[in-house]
Amino acid sequence: MADIHGTYDDLFSAVPGALAALLDAGDAGGSVAVFVDGEPVVDVWGGFTDGGRTVPWQRDTITNVWSVTKTMTALCALILADRGALDVDAPVARYWPEFAAAGKEKVLVRHLLSHTAGLPDWDAPVTLEDFCDWPAATSLLAAQAPRWEPGTDGGYHSLTQGFLVGEVVRRITGGSVGRFLAEEVTGPLGADFHMGLASEHDDRVATLVPPPGKDEDYAARAPGAGAAPASGGAIRVRDGNSVAWRRAQIPAASGFGNARSVALVQSVMACAGAVNGVRLLSEAGTERARQVQFEGRDRVLGIPMRWGLGYGLFGTTYGWGGWGGSLLVIDPDSRMAVAYVTNQMREPAEETRGLDLVMSAYDGLQGLRR
Repeated sequence: MADIHGTYDDLFSAVPGALAALLDAGDAGGSVAVFVDGEPVVDVWGGFTDGGRTVPWQRDTITNVWSVTKTMTALCALILADRGALDVDAPVARYWPEFAAAGKEKVLVRHLLSHTAGLPDWDAPVTLEDFCDWPAATSLLAAQAPRWEPGTDGGYHSLTQGFLVGEVVRRITGGSVGRFLAEEVTGPLGADFHMGLASEHDDRVATLVPPPGKDEDYAARAPGAGAAPASGGAIRVRDGNSVAWRRAQIPAASGFGNARSVALVQSVMACAGAVNGVRLLSEAGTERARQVQFEGRDRVLGIPMRWGLGYGLFGTTYGWGGWGGSLLVIDPDSRMAVAYVTNQMREPAEETRGLDLVMSAYDGLQGLRR
């Protein structure tokens, strides 16, 4: 059996066992964390940081978590809303006047957070260089017309959501969403999560490993889609492994962290706004995330979805996953956050690893609550 490092409560031994099974089955590396009441009951890791299986995964290894990053961006927006600096029912143009172009004057901030703004992709062809150029990426979105009447339908804004919400955050705070996250969230919590990764952390990064049978040109696809986005802006594994991607502010997809940091930060949402004496928002502020904004068949993902404010809703839990496998699940009723972070990518249609680990966590939770 693969070696698993870290600590865990005996009641949660199924979680490290499940991670070991994934590594034995061929995964490169990963980490899992379960926080209950803001405290870690599981914090484990194992495997390797590279496809060649030469560099062991360490306690401080971090990797690109792809769309789990959206939950960090959403948290920043919810904090601003809780402080009264952001009105989620206000037109986006109140904060970003140029956004009113092309019939978008009635698009609300909550439409951005709930994937109902009608801007799931760029109309013009975009490249990695465009994604790394904040003014270019946001200006293109400000100029284009929505593809459906905002607020009437849902369609996953895979990369655009981060730029849309992030620009609103920038207009309010005067700094990037990555800066706000560092100063107002991860700094106070002591969480090792980064959006716009500094070069000093490069030696800790686990490189992304494509799914079996694929190479670094393997490109992102929506789970229900059969083709790349119409703009040709599909992101490849090699892009995610590039230095340009690490340095960039791509608030929907370029966050770097490990399971411990993801679970710690999002425990704020599981624990009514405060963790370890650090209060980031009120209990009412956390409840905003669970307000249903859209329920139906997502026109991009091609599957039934319930969208809240910045998070996907799943029964009484919420969270989101990233391309390749990383996953976050928040259960406020149990005050639990479960995070799985991996550098081993899988095809979306074959992906069950994160959910299997979450179910293992619930086995332990039942014993803990007895």
